Amino acid sequence: MTIDDIDRQILISLQQEGRKTASQIANELNLTVPTITERIRKLQDGSVIKAFQAIIDPRSVGLDVTAIITVISSSSDKYKNVIEKVKETPEVIQCFSTTGMGSLMLWVATENSQTLEELLRKIQSWPNVTRTETQVILSAYKTRHQLPIK
Repeated sequence: MTIDDIDRQILISLQQEGRKTASQIANELNLTVPTITERIRKLQDGSVIKAFQAIIDPRSVGLDVTAIITVISSSSDKYKNVIEKVKETPEVIQCFSTTGMGSLMLWVATENSQTLEELLRKIQSWPNVTRTETQVILSAYKTRHQLPIK
């Protein structure tokens, strides 16, 4: 899907405040509400806008340990199986296929160091997972999920 300057302005506005109404955006851009709602619908249908959701501080809901886990596998034979396991694992916030040492990087959130250790054992038991490397996140300084749209 190709996007134009108006779509870009809508996306920038929604990234700044995802709860803005079509009316507020229409006022900002000097357009009609039906124009804005139709464009937002098209951006959703075209998978430009993936979802609307609240960004929650993990610690505020009892998830005191967040970490990045690099998954190192012996081969790519069971890659799809590992991806399915990732999708079934609620502690995984995001999963990235990567180059370099590992084939996957997982951003995870757990209650404490014991539950992180249990999660690591679970991941290490997945098919073709040779080992994992884990970096515990001590502090987060930028957590906004805003793309630099120009």
